[in-house]
Amino acid sequence: MKLLRIFAAVFMFAGILAGCLTLLLLVMLMVRFPPLLIAVLLACWIFCRLVKALAPGTAMAEPTTTSPK
Repeated sequence: MKLLRIFAAVFMFAGILAGCLTLLLLVMLMVRFPPLLIAVLLACWIFCRLVKALAPGTAMAEPTTTSPK
C-alpha cells in the first residue's frame, strides 16, 4: 500500500511539473511572437463573453421572488 502511494505521488509530481513546464513554454512563445499573445487574449475574451451569455440564470431571467413593498 505504501508503494502505491509513492507511485501515485511520483505521477502527480511528474504531471504538475509537466503542466508548469508547458505553461512556461507557452508564455515564452507568447513573448517571442506577439500575434500569438493577441490571439490568446482575444480567445480568452470571447470565451468569457460566451460563458456569461450562456450561464444559466443570467440570460434574460425573470426574477422568481417579488420585492417587498
